[in-house]
Amino acid sequence: MAYKKTEQYDEKTTQGLVTSYRSALELIGEDPEREGLVKTPERIAKAMQFMTQGYQMDARSILESAKFEENVSEMVIVKDIELYSMCEHHMLPFYGKAHVAYIPNGWITGLSKLARVVDVYSRRLQVQERLTHQIMLAIKDTLNPHGVAVVVEASHLCMMMRGVQKQNSVTTTSAFCGEFEKNETRSEFIRLVGSKLH
Repeated sequence: MAYKKTEQYDEKTTQGLVTSYRSALELIGEDPEREGLVKTPERIAKAMQFMTQGYQMDARSILESAKFEENVSEMVIVKDIELYSMCEHHMLPFYGKAHVAYIPNGWITGLSKLARVVDVYSRRLQVQERLTHQIMLAIKDTLNPHGVAVVVEASHLCMMMRGVQKQNSVTTTSAFCGEFEKNETRSEFIRLVGSKLH
């Protein structure tokens, strides 16, 4: 399914989530009937569907929708792509930015499509390591480029709000294939994106 710009919610899913969130409020000692919480289960239900809409999207279809034959072989970079995701271990958000590059091999795609691929995989329950590789593989498998590079830098609320409570920590993950496995090409990419990765 292609990228959705409008928020659409499945009624059956919404109602099931509403029931679950009402029960959760009761279990933590709250009263879901009090004024401030009456509509909260429905709001959470819709928010959760929005934040996990990546399950209904297909990254390859998005890239194919704007795939053009072009005889260029210079590095294409889209950096500082904002991302928001949910840690699958605690279902708390993590957020940051992705830097994505590829070296065309006869085919290019619309620049916005690279950002949408990031959305496809970040709008799911995730771990940052898998997210980084999924972005890379989608581009590699669809465009068959000479190489793909992805670096993700993110802050995790599961580390900031609970557990070790380290508010200033940033996690960096990377995935490289093809030409980016060569030190020279990878170093050029890192220099161009100004990443903290060394």
